[in-house]
Amino acid sequence: MSHHLVEARNLSFSYPDGTPALKDVNFRITHGESVAFIGASGAGKSTLIHHLNGYLMPQAGEVRIGEVPVTRETVSGIRRTVGMLFQDPDDQLFMPTVSDDVAFGPLNLGLPRDEVDQRVTDSLSVVGIEHLRDRPPYKLSGGEKRAAAIACVIAGAPDILAMDEPSSDLDPWSRRQLIQLLAGFKHTKIIATHDLDLALDLCERVIVLHKGEVRKDGKTREIFSDEEMLLECHLEKPLRMQT
Repeated sequence: MSHHLVEARNLSFSYPDGTPALKDVNFRITHGESVAFIGASGAGKSTLIHHLNGYLMPQAGEVRIGEVPVTRETVSGIRRTVGMLFQDPDDQLFMPTVSDDVAFGPLNLGLPRDEVDQRVTDSLSVVGIEHLRDRPPYKLSGGEKRAAAIACVIAGAPDILAMDEPSSDLDPWSRRQLIQLLAGFKHTKIIATHDLDLALDLCERVIVLHKGEVRKDGKTREIFSDEEMLLECHLEKPLRMQT
């Protein structure tokens, strides 16, 4: 199959109390695109991003990676294709050392130990944290944890990076380092974010979610220039476009 297509077809999902989170969502993302999902709190961004590799399953409609629908039967293969970066890096860092965490995914793919060790070294090098390989994750700063979580994801060699609020809780320096790191990746990047300046830096396309529905889908600067639509969706222009 082609791993490089991400598509939602009439995707709907409701919370256990019956509150709708996603309503008839449709989009298609092709190989190499960098796309941001933006919206106010409660718009459905995190719920959507968690459907892309099966952490949540559609209640109606479907999500497809390549030609394969995301189902409980296909989720193992899907997760080899779509790497997920969670909003809280502590959700991905649970081993005694950073290198153990980075090795966890490749080991679970059944790779031989020498290949796992090489992936750990390469991934730590890519994100610039070789010096942290033997550190316990709980002793890392917020920015260091985020970098370590990214190393964990890319060690699995995914074709697609799906990220939930990757700049959350980072100081300005760590945020800039993150943007520079992500800008260098050739993966398809899908980012759910409140950080519209990050979206402006990294994504050529933006999909606006409002109350669980796709309100607008288009080129980033065109979307961010539509002040009336942004206001209706409880959003503002990126700071860099306000001055």
